[in-house]
Amino acid sequence: MTQAKHKEISVVFYQRNYLADKWQQMVKQEELDALFLELGRELAGLGFDFKQIVEPDLSMDIKGYGDLLNSVRLRCAAHGVGNMCLGHVIGASQHLDLVEDIRRGVNRVCFAPETIEPEGSDKVVCHNCGCGC
Repeated sequence: MTQAKHKEISVVFYQRNYLADKWQQMVKQEELDALFLELGRELAGLGFDFKQIVEPDLSMDIKGYGDLLNSVRLRCAAHGVGNMCLGHVIGASQHLDLVEDIRRGVNRVCFAPETIEPEGSDKVVCHNCGCGC
């Protein structure tokens, strides 16, 4: 009996140029590392290969939390998510908590991709992240 192929989901980080210290302080690497370990374990058992990628050649100026959301991208080709910014996937952040927002975004891409407006949709409500939607 062959095992079903896992779907790949990636959280991609662009390089960030923080224009104010308060936005850099919102990125807590220890908490992100713990989240990625946890997501990797959880998702493996549910048919997903989870990856974290850093794009060294792409950078963004971070002037606010929306820019921070825009610097994080989600990819899952099996669910039609090519390279959407986190803000596009989750809409407005409820608590300005990057760890919580990434978890929400990953779960939505994995388990409810039909609820994400496709790129280029006229129904997308801008979350002021600068992505152009």
